Amino acid sequence: MLFDIIGFLVFGLVVGALARLFKPGRQNIGLGMTLLLGVAGSIIGGLVASLIGTGDIFELNFIGAVVAIIAAVLLIGAVEGTSGRSSQHRV
Repeated sequence: MLFDIIGFLVFGLVVGALARLFKPGRQNIGLGMTLLLGVAGSIIGGLVASLIGTGDIFELNFIGAVVAIIAAVLLIGAVEGTSGRSSQHRV
């Protein structure tokens, strides 16, 4: 069980790093936020893979990994959009 959680966190970090590489421009988020968004993307990818019947949520498979990276890219964009708007109003 502990190794599953550690593996999931490591995969989430990899997904977050890949998402940052695929997303154009400079992202103003730290390692912790990258891990958090990568894990969230991994959960979304695992859920989608489970729903379409290609694997379990904690099972590493190609479709789940691709969906996880896409979800993490979208989450990074959403976080940047939210933080960008709030920093513009603080003038």
